[in-house]
Amino acid sequence: MRKGNGATAMAHGTGTALSAREQLEVLRRGAAEIVSEEELLQKIQRSLQTGRPLRVKLGLDPTAPDLHVGHTVVLRKLRQFQDLGHQVVLIIGDFTGRIGDPTGKSVTRPQLTEEQVRENARTYAEQLGRILDMERTELTFNDRWLGPLTFADVVRLAARYTVARMLERDDFARRYREGRPIAIHEFLYPLAQAYDSVAVRADVELGGTDQKFNLLVGREIQREYGQEPQVALLMPLLEGTDGKEKMSKSLGNYIGIAEPPGQMFGKTMSIPDELIVKYMILATDLDMAEIRRLEQGMAAGTVNPRDAKLRLAHALVRMYHGKAAADAAQEEFLRVFSRHQLPAEMPEVTLPVPRLDAVQLLRVAGMAPSNSEARRLIEQGAVRLDGRRVASPQEELAPADGAVLQVGKRRFARLRVPPQG
Repeated sequence: MRKGNGATAMAHGTGTALSAREQLEVLRRGAAEIVSEEELLQKIQRSLQTGRPLRVKLGLDPTAPDLHVGHTVVLRKLRQFQDLGHQVVLIIGDFTGRIGDPTGKSVTRPQLTEEQVRENARTYAEQLGRILDMERTELTFNDRWLGPLTFADVVRLAARYTVARMLERDDFARRYREGRPIAIHEFLYPLAQAYDSVAVRADVELGGTDQKFNLLVGREIQREYGQEPQVALLMPLLEGTDGKEKMSKSLGNYIGIAEPPGQMFGKTMSIPDELIVKYMILATDLDMAEIRRLEQGMAAGTVNPRDAKLRLAHALVRMYHGKAAADAAQEEFLRVFSRHQLPAEMPEVTLPVPRLDAVQLLRVAGMAPSNSEARRLIEQGAVRLDGRRVASPQEELAPADGAVLQVGKRRFARLRVPPQG
C-alpha cells in the first residue's frame, strides 16, 4: 500500500529542508482559502528558526464508520504537513459528536449516543493509516478535556462569544429568518470545537469550506485564552459521483477508500468529466504539471476525457491498494466496459475502397462537411478508429470490416469494407 502525497522533503529532521515559501507553495495545492497566508508563512519561518514543528489540528466527528474519498481531501493536506515535518494532531470528536455539528443543517441534528460514537470511531485508526503516518500522529479524543468541564466552565466559555456573532453564521441566520428552531446546544458546538484548539494549542486547523465559521471561532477563542490564533486552512468540498451533491455515504454518491479495487475503479470512471481535474488535484498525488497537461488537452480536444479518467481511476486505486491492484482493475474495466461504451445501434457506412487516408475516411463516412473540417477534427484528437486515436490527416487507414469510426464523444459509424480481389 502506498502512503503519502508527494511532499518531497522534510522541514525538520533528516533530509534537505524546504524553505518557508517552498512549504507554503506545497500547502497551497488545492486549498480554497488560507486565513491568512502571511500568518502561515510567519509560523513556518518561526518553526524553521526554532526547530519546533507546527501543531496542525484536524477534528473528525465519527458520524459514520467508513472514510471515503471526500474525507481524504483534508486528510491528504494533513499528510502534506506531516511530510514537511510538522506535528499532526488528530482529534476524534467523541464528545462533540454527541452534540452534533449543525454545519449546513436546516434542522437540529440528532445527537449520537456515546455507544454510536465509539463504534464509529473504532475503525478510524486503520483507515486513517492508509493516508497518515500514524506513528507520527498525535491521536486523541476531545472528551478528555470537554468531558471534565463544569457547568461554570461552560458558562465562562460561552461568555467569550456573542449571540450576534453566532447568528452571522449562514445556516443559523437562515434558520432564524425562516422561524426554524435553533437549540441552544447547537451554539455550543462551535465553541467546543474552538476549545479543542485551545486544549491542543493548535497553530493551524484544517477543515472544509463549510467549516470556515467554526475555524474562525477557534481563532477568536484562542485569543481570549491568551494564545496566538491558529491559521485556518480551508479545502474545497468534493462532489460525489453524481457530480452535484457533496460526497456522502448517505446519498450513495461516495467512493470508499476501503472498497475493493475494481469497485473503486468503476465508481471513479462514473464521475462527470467536469470533475476529473478537481479529483486529480484534491484526491491524488499526480504531479501538477501532468494534471495541467491533461486539462489543456481535454480543453483542446487532444485528450479524450475517458483516457484522463482512466489515469485518475488508476491513481486512486494505486494509492489505496497498490500498483498491481490498480493495473488489474484497469485491465478488467477495459475488458468488461470498453465495448459497452459503444451505442447499441449506429449507422453503417460501406467504403468504396479498402484503403483511404484519414480525411477521405471522414468525408466518405459523412463525419465532416469539408476537408478542412476533417483535418481540424483529426488534429484535435477527436477521431478514433476502433478505439485508437487517428494521429494525422495524412495517415493511411485500412479498416477491418465492422470497425467503428468515432468522432468526438457521441458520433459513431460502423464501417463495412468491400472484399478485395
